[in-house]
Amino acid sequence: MRKLIYGMNVSLDGYIAAPGDDIGWSTPSDELFRFWSDQLRATELTLYGRKLWRTMSSHWPTADQRPDAGPAEVEFARRWREMAKVVFSSTIDEDEVDWNTRLVTGDAVAAITRLKASNGGPMDIGGATLAGAAMRAGLIDEYVIAAHPVLVGGGTPFFADLADQVDLHLVETRTFPGGVLLTRYETRR
Repeated sequence: MRKLIYGMNVSLDGYIAAPGDDIGWSTPSDELFRFWSDQLRATELTLYGRKLWRTMSSHWPTADQRPDAGPAEVEFARRWREMAKVVFSSTIDEDEVDWNTRLVTGDAVAAITRLKASNGGPMDIGGATLAGAAMRAGLIDEYVIAAHPVLVGGGTPFFADLADQVDLHLVETRTFPGGVLLTRYETRR
């Protein structure tokens, strides 16, 4: 069975985006960017919701061609284009997905359950709505939270509303420049 990992930059008050979808506060240091790039390298498949897919696909396909792109950005862009991705959306057209990506328009939880049950390496999930559905279904095996020292007061929460408690086990803590604290938790089953 594959492992499903949900990880993102998060404000200290628990948001992945401030009101108006502002993520300017979450710009990672070079060291944190390398961490996320290494996470991508270790991932076999990434699952996206519509909104995060549009954000990622508007930047990473050509980010390595920008004159100011550093070595880490060039490497991340290359990895991002090459890795297998699945986008879950009923409003995106098939012609909007490219770069080794397939579109799933049906029941996301059923599709993620099938993907988890298949053979293969770890999967990452991104996007608050998609990850929230996977959380409520008990499909997430690991949470990676890079907490930035900022309070944004509202926006898009990292955690979904849950009907049942989810017990976690702390497996790693790590500090990054700028006061960012990374914590990694595994779900206790």
